[in-house]
Amino acid sequence: MAEEASSEPAAEGTKMTMVVGVDDSEPSFYALRWTLQHFFPPGHRPQQQYRLVVVTATPSAAVAIAGPGALMDVRALVESDLKRAAQHVIDKAKDLCAQLQVSDAEFEALEGDARSVLCDAVERHRAEMLVVGSHGYGAIKRAVLGSVSDYCAHHAHCTVMIVKKPKPKH
Repeated sequence: MAEEASSEPAAEGTKMTMVVGVDDSEPSFYALRWTLQHFFPPGHRPQQQYRLVVVTATPSAAVAIAGPGALMDVRALVESDLKRAAQHVIDKAKDLCAQLQVSDAEFEALEGDARSVLCDAVERHRAEMLVVGSHGYGAIKRAVLGSVSDYCAHHAHCTVMIVKKPKPKH
């Protein structure tokens, strides 16, 4: 028998958790901005329904550079660059949150494939919602590259909201 989700509101003083996945792409930050504007509007902080956790994933340096021996120096450089890139994404997310007056967010930069990192973050934080952006890839590109949003929609144990930037009308 399937377990039914409770429609009861969160207990007094507790907030539901929303995880937002970000990378260094424009669709990702559009999704974060959209979420902040719609779920965390200024002036409504006391009755805020969600606790915000912003998560970015960094590929493993072992995946980026394969091989033993002399590559150890290269691996250290790659690890350093990956950490720096992840910190850049987190700093950019913090700046956007500050611009939109959201000061109580948590930020995480975790190593691993973005699909697994986001689904694991949902489990770890017991999130009720996961928000990801849509790159708008076609079927062939999505099949080759894999879609983080599609994977999360099928594997995350919560509601998944995929935010897609509207195309301009001509």
